[in-house]
Amino acid sequence: MTTPALLPLSGRRLPPLNLGASAFPHHRATLRLAFITLCFGAFFFLPDSSKHKRFDLGLEDVLIPHVDTSKGGKNLGGFLIHGQGHDEHRHREEEERLRNKIRADHEKALEEAKEKLKKSRDEIQAEIQTEKNKVVQELKKKDSKPLPPVPLPNLIGINSGEPADPDIREKRNKVKEMMKHAWDNYRQYGWGHNELKPIARKGHSTNIFGNSQMGATIVDALDTLYIMGLHDEFREGQEWIDKNLDFSVNSEVSVFEVNIRFIGGLLAAYYLSGQEVFKIKAVQLAGKLLPAFNTPTGIPWAMVNLKSGVGRNWGWASAGSSILAEFGTLHMEFVHLSYLTGDPVYYNKVMHIRKLLQKMDRPNGLYPNYLNPRTGRWGQHHTSVGGLGDSFYEYLLKAWLMSDKMDMEARKMYDDAIEAIEKHLIRKSNGGLTFIGEWKNGHLERKMGHLTCFAGGMFALGADGSRDDKAGHYLQLGAEIAHTCHESYDRTTLKLGPEAFKFDGGVEAVAVRQNEKYYILRPEVIETYWYMWRFTHDPKYRQWGWEATQAIDKYCRVSGGFSGVKDVYSSSPTYDDVQQSFFLAETLKYLYLLFSNDDLLPLDNWVFNTEAHPLPVLHLANTTLSGNPAYR
Repeated sequence: MTTPALLPLSGRRLPPLNLGASAFPHHRATLRLAFITLCFGAFFFLPDSSKHKRFDLGLEDVLIPHVDTSKGGKNLGGFLIHGQGHDEHRHREEEERLRNKIRADHEKALEEAKEKLKKSRDEIQAEIQTEKNKVVQELKKKDSKPLPPVPLPNLIGINSGEPADPDIREKRNKVKEMMKHAWDNYRQYGWGHNELKPIARKGHSTNIFGNSQMGATIVDALDTLYIMGLHDEFREGQEWIDKNLDFSVNSEVSVFEVNIRFIGGLLAAYYLSGQEVFKIKAVQLAGKLLPAFNTPTGIPWAMVNLKSGVGRNWGWASAGSSILAEFGTLHMEFVHLSYLTGDPVYYNKVMHIRKLLQKMDRPNGLYPNYLNPRTGRWGQHHTSVGGLGDSFYEYLLKAWLMSDKMDMEARKMYDDAIEAIEKHLIRKSNGGLTFIGEWKNGHLERKMGHLTCFAGGMFALGADGSRDDKAGHYLQLGAEIAHTCHESYDRTTLKLGPEAFKFDGGVEAVAVRQNEKYYILRPEVIETYWYMWRFTHDPKYRQWGWEATQAIDKYCRVSGGFSGVKDVYSSSPTYDDVQQSFFLAETLKYLYLLFSNDDLLPLDNWVFNTEAHPLPVLHLANTTLSGNPAYR
């Protein structure tokens, strides 16, 4: 999961319209001005003739088609004036009638304006509020139109997974207890806020969610609660979503983050529980994201205002570019939206992005991280399998898996990309550690981010079906990445991994800069352990996962929840005081699955989005998808 650097957003916002008492500092002067404005406006807001074919003034027989009788009465396309003298008189009468009508309308509007101004300020405000409420209700009616009934895919393995081994069962129960601790404290101190500050014991948010409190932790945690059997907590979350989750807010949000956390979380909760409210809310929110695609190329803006639909890009992104991992991480959710609604618009949006990318030249076969949505040209040539690039490659593979391995176009794009990555970015260190560097303007930077560690799991997941019978090679590559990322944890004091680590000279798998030594409860290393466990059943992956569980519980747990730490090399670290929503969505879910049997969310039937929200494979045999025009 990619989270761009959270820098202050630039750009001015218009102040909100103030209709309170302070909006009327000088009541009489204000009323006089309003009276003049209304009078002036009364003239300009009369019915606009341009919106109608004509005024109904009885002029039908003034203009008649020009018919030449000498040529069989055919219409020559012109008009003749009928009865010149008589018609001039009649025309003057009609003009006078029209003038009288305008005068009467004008006087009527003035009378209405005078009546309005006789009312008190409170009455005027009440009327304005009533009109606003009517508009809101109409919008809600429009948003809540019933969706067509669609049969659920054949859902397998949505509960249990209880391990027979008592030791593994105890570890799984420990992870469940940690989830309960995180949820209960959020419930007590941050309920309805996006995230929790567990030390200050209050709500927390970042600019990816705009200025609104949308309960990100609730939506992100739902499916984890469900598979852990925490059904009372799940119902609490469902009730909050049903009553409080509102997308008609004046708030500028990250399209990518809202898609993977909210739409992904709501869709997963719907498929697991069958509760319609989650599907309805997902579709409502998706409609609010669609204006972000209104760019010259169809590549969406990074941010969109949920109320106005106005989009823009992050100020720090290369020359106003959109980011590969953001516009390239929409496919899974949007295909499911088209499947559930029967509306191809979502599918068409993401397929348009794919077609555009297929046409573009790629330096050394690599996809740069930046693309300008106005010009359709790449920004700076920076390629990464970590932040800014990561989930784009993940979603190419998962598009193929989610289509029941029918989407061969996605598989080809994935295979081509991985070949270029292996050729240009993957290297072995002097100490024998396989790592994935970053390509910057023709130079390989020998640094790997925590975010990049997801790739071990991706290589394992994509091994089956790879070109030239290289399944064994990619499974081995996944294992090597998992080992490197475990080393990044093992070489710290806290046994928790840093945000980024170098492979320069004698320094290997260790963070050098102070601003790269933090751990913010990230899931990517544990995600790779889980995939490697599923495909190999090598017990070391469960052992490594248990090491991480113990370290998180020892160093990140506080009485008010779980917090990130600022320096994993310090024996007495300071906290960042944020319980990230992805900790509940991903980190704890992957740990729970690691200590569960493989029949819980089996990978033949489920594909996890980049926020660990499971979405079902759309098998053509047991769904109506083959008959859905969006899929064809």
